[in-house]
Amino acid sequence: MQIEQRLTEAVIAAIKSLYGADVQAAQVQLSTTKKEFEGHLTLVVFPFLKISKKKPEETAEEIGTYLVENLPEVVAKYNVIKGFLNLTIADSCWLQLLADINADDNYGLKPVTEDSPLVMIEYSSPNTNKPLHLGHVRNNLLGWALSKVMEANGNRVVRTNIVNDRGIHICKSMLAWLKWGNGETPETSGKKGDHLIGDYYVAFDKHYREEVKELAAQYIANGLDEEAATEKAKQEAPLIKEAHEMLVKWEQGDKEVRALWQRMNEWVYAGFDETYKAMGVGFDKIYYESQTYLEGKSKVMEGLDKGLFYRRDDGSVWADLTKEGLDEKLLLRADGTSVYMTQDIGTAKLRYDDYPIDKMIYVVGNEQNYHFQVLSILLDKLGFKWGKDLVHFSYGMVELPNGKMKSREGTVVDADDLMASMIEEAGEMSKDKTAKLTDLTDEEAADIARIVGMGALKYFILKVDARKNMLFNPEESIDFNGNTGPFIQYTYARIKSILRKTRPTPDPSREGGEGAGAQLPITGNPEALPSLTGGAGGGSLAPKETALIQRLAAFGTAVKQAGTDYNVSVIANYCYDLAKEYNTFYHDFPILREENDALRNTRLMLSATVAKVIKLGMGLLGIEVPERM
Repeated sequence: MQIEQRLTEAVIAAIKSLYGADVQAAQVQLSTTKKEFEGHLTLVVFPFLKISKKKPEETAEEIGTYLVENLPEVVAKYNVIKGFLNLTIADSCWLQLLADINADDNYGLKPVTEDSPLVMIEYSSPNTNKPLHLGHVRNNLLGWALSKVMEANGNRVVRTNIVNDRGIHICKSMLAWLKWGNGETPETSGKKGDHLIGDYYVAFDKHYREEVKELAAQYIANGLDEEAATEKAKQEAPLIKEAHEMLVKWEQGDKEVRALWQRMNEWVYAGFDETYKAMGVGFDKIYYESQTYLEGKSKVMEGLDKGLFYRRDDGSVWADLTKEGLDEKLLLRADGTSVYMTQDIGTAKLRYDDYPIDKMIYVVGNEQNYHFQVLSILLDKLGFKWGKDLVHFSYGMVELPNGKMKSREGTVVDADDLMASMIEEAGEMSKDKTAKLTDLTDEEAADIARIVGMGALKYFILKVDARKNMLFNPEESIDFNGNTGPFIQYTYARIKSILRKTRPTPDPSREGGEGAGAQLPITGNPEALPSLTGGAGGGSLAPKETALIQRLAAFGTAVKQAGTDYNVSVIANYCYDLAKEYNTFYHDFPILREENDALRNTRLMLSATVAKVIKLGMGLLGIEVPERM
């Protein structure tokens, strides 16, 4: 049982015994004692003054005395500062808590059962006309981390992706490939399929701009002003007209257009899969807008028949949301074609048919805040039980400092280029460290560089509150000092190195010299934990040791908060605080050189438990930790 829970129960008993009153657990306010005061946990006594009918100091003294007398195995002593009761927790209690955490391989994580709520999380949402870019990197990393955090909070999770595989932008790439591709394929070009198609999307835009420029010049010469001439040129350019004609053919099911569309999309999906694998993310179910938009149209027509929506004179279908404080929203155009909202409704229907969803979370940028506000209302009107409470996990933009990295297309930063650059940079930065590991193979060194480079990228993005815009600085992210992924990874690897140097001693009572190892099983039986107060050499826990155990105990609270607030940065910053606190401990206290067996073994267990919790926390972020570094 957690220390806070035992204290809460004891305080409730104290109030009953001292003042004859019953209080609820929610009235017992415990928090970490401020550093300037003695103690570990502080109880706020103000909520009990109406019951005690005494001054704050007197009430605190009485409760403190009760706790020391009735719960000595937990409360060693206390002090009172006005209306605050500062409690010093007994060493034996900290040691037992450390043993409990050490023995629990899934400490801080709630189990998932068949009856757990089902949460569906949508993230990624790429277009099939270009490769994934920096914005997708943040989206995917946030979506994956959020899915892990929701699982850690006891939810069943379905990870889902909606691919935008239809529309004019897709036809632009297809048309460009037909005109200038000469049959080029990923195999003949040596390019990933998504990069190849992205290149043709750029080629279309280049030629289209040239056509618009030429036409606009002609219109200006014929008397139109520049703005009107440009707008007319954009509509009349032969390329865009051809693209629209291709879109109409696609909508009509033209066999040749559909065959080309399917072939090029397969190239893109193969490229996406490589990127997702390198990024360490995946999906349980992928939906495609080419399959959902018709479902959306059907659902909108159903809503129209029920009087939820209305049709205008031009034939378009709208939702009037003025009573909800919003505006009127277009659902079907006059020509019967769908809009994004229609497609999202259709996707929702298919998902609801496939899964008994309890909660739906959309990981989408904050430029779509209004869209999801409207979608929530529409889905609720259409009878989706989770529609009203859908969650838009809204995140800000991420950018790179100018000049830090060239993008493939000159306008956006390619995800593959970014990851490759981070891994290369990590390899260069860690050369001095890995050079000391003389038995490393080239493959092992390359894998460490991959783990560190991707860890740097992921952690730097995930440590920032998702709602904020952020600047991703590759050089800063890969620093081995400060609030970075490599710093936390290096702390883990350092601990694993210490643990590898331990070896069992044949006599548990023997005083250990400098070369002695641990007789304690580092994980497993908590009863093997030696007593600091009764073991060889005596002694007691130092404040930095109890602070580190207290930090470990807070992991479950951090996991719960991250899930409740949909804020994965809570986990990232917890891992950093834990690693930072361990490094302070490591600097000030000997471990393998400690001659007292009991002290050494406790510090080894403390180190092993820190490593375990770091691995658990970083795992929730999708970040690997290397055993050597």
